[in-house]
Amino acid sequence: MRVLVVGGGGREHALCWKLARSPMLTKLFCAPGNAGIAAIAECLALGADDVTALVEAARAQAIDLVVVGPEAPLTLGLADACRAAGIACFGPSAAAARLEGSKTFTKEVADAAHAPTAAWARFTDADAARAYIRAQGAPIVVKADGLAAGKGVVVATTIAEAEAAIADIMEARAHGTAGESVVIEECLIGEEVSFFALCDGTRALPFAAAQDHKRAFDGDTGPNTGGMGAYSPAPAFTPALQAETMARIIQPCLDEMARRGTPFTGVLFAGLMLTVNGPKLIEFNVRFGDPECQVLMLRLADDLLPLLHGAALGRLPDAPPRFADNHAMIVVMANRGYPGAVVNGSVIGGLDAASRHALVFHAGSVADGGAVRAKGGRVLGIAAAAPDLRAARDAAYAGVEALDWPEGFCRRDIGWRAL
Repeated sequence: MRVLVVGGGGREHALCWKLARSPMLTKLFCAPGNAGIAAIAECLALGADDVTALVEAARAQAIDLVVVGPEAPLTLGLADACRAAGIACFGPSAAAARLEGSKTFTKEVADAAHAPTAAWARFTDADAARAYIRAQGAPIVVKADGLAAGKGVVVATTIAEAEAAIADIMEARAHGTAGESVVIEECLIGEEVSFFALCDGTRALPFAAAQDHKRAFDGDTGPNTGGMGAYSPAPAFTPALQAETMARIIQPCLDEMARRGTPFTGVLFAGLMLTVNGPKLIEFNVRFGDPECQVLMLRLADDLLPLLHGAALGRLPDAPPRFADNHAMIVVMANRGYPGAVVNGSVIGGLDAASRHALVFHAGSVADGGAVRAKGGRVLGIAAAAPDLRAARDAAYAGVEALDWPEGFCRRDIGWRAL
């Protein structure tokens, strides 16, 4: 099969790395890709959001399957355009991608499906939102309603902090049009888990779970980021909790999407809080998480390609995919200043040395002659798998130490919950 992966981050590098190992694969493309992906796939100089150009390229290259990594092209209708052109696509329609594109839509679907989730309210007026916050008290969660690249969520411990979030999101428009409205939720207490399920429109199969670290600095301090590291499996997410999540959240919401005439195909990423009353839905994403995808690909024992192709065609296999009885961890190396302003262009050295200890997934890198330069916030993911989590951690951090990149930083406590 000829496969096109859309995107250029660490998630897409991991997907390409796993797909490249499939005996079903004949040719792998990635658009736009990055310096790391270029070693295993032919990179096409196309924007991940350029739906028309991507479909034209898929036609020109006789692509059998398009695998969409990030959420933005899905909300723009890339999967719809591929299917209209007769090309199989792993990813939901634009209508179904509203599960990530609109926090309000997700809440409405969850309520209709009787899926357990946090109490919530939506506001388009900042003063009304502030009044609601004062009435509810803190802690409380403020979310930009639209897509905000994983950064439009504030878990406010005080009323003042929540009101400042309203000013930032709704009035200063820190996340653009995503902040035209906000969803304000009760603050759920428990342990947070990322759980993934493959969906073909009517059926869902459990994939795997991971736990990530959103805060920028050690001890879960600093601003929220897109993710500074992750590990899998998640010890707190037992087989019984997985079965409960499938029965009470994933399948009912999948059924509700089909009832609405917008069946969901692709991977459904449920952000869960494991409360004393069982798993509760925090939010849905409509793609693999980053950096969770990287550790899941390290653990997946089965061939990824037939799983994605089967979901795209509405024909998932009967049995869930198999995962190795091991542990995986990824440590994100970010550009100094992230998640704020960063300076691009610094040279990253020691990549070969790091690769002797761990896998190096590129997330924000460009090739410049014989050099690799940083471009973006999260730049590299240093990942390893081992029989236990401590050994995986040691290998990943050995890879970090081998790098020669003074402009980069990472958290030093990835996996602390489990360890």
